[in-house]
Amino acid sequence: MIKGFKEFILRGNVIDLAVAVVIGAAFTAVVNAIVTALINPLIEIFYVPNESGEVGPTFTGIYGQQVVFPLGGLLTAIISFFAVALVVYLVFVYPMNRWKALAAARAGVKDSAADEPKLPTEQELLVQIRDLLERQNDKA
Repeated sequence: MIKGFKEFILRGNVIDLAVAVVIGAAFTAVVNAIVTALINPLIEIFYVPNESGEVGPTFTGIYGQQVVFPLGGLLTAIISFFAVALVVYLVFVYPMNRWKALAAARAGVKDSAADEPKLPTEQELLVQIRDLLERQNDKA
């Protein structure tokens, strides 16, 4: 029973998905705090928040109202996403892939892509087709 569970867990995608979800959720709070403390003040150097706290360029609408394009929230979300994705990849996915490759090398499993013959290029295939057609025409 334990062996079956171990095989299920080490199947690959299960661990990758679980790690990404758990660490991504936990790390998101840290990244949001960093972005709020560092990035948002940098954005506020260029744009003053309006009375509702939105940061971004302000334009006058066609009826004279002030319209704010809230770029602060958008930049915060983009930076948070890339920071979480980078940390999850570097801390968990990359080491797990390395560990799987080392385990496969110890087990004697070879990379199937290395054993496959190189496929001919499009030009080589066209030359072969031409030669076959010429041989068929010579026989006729």
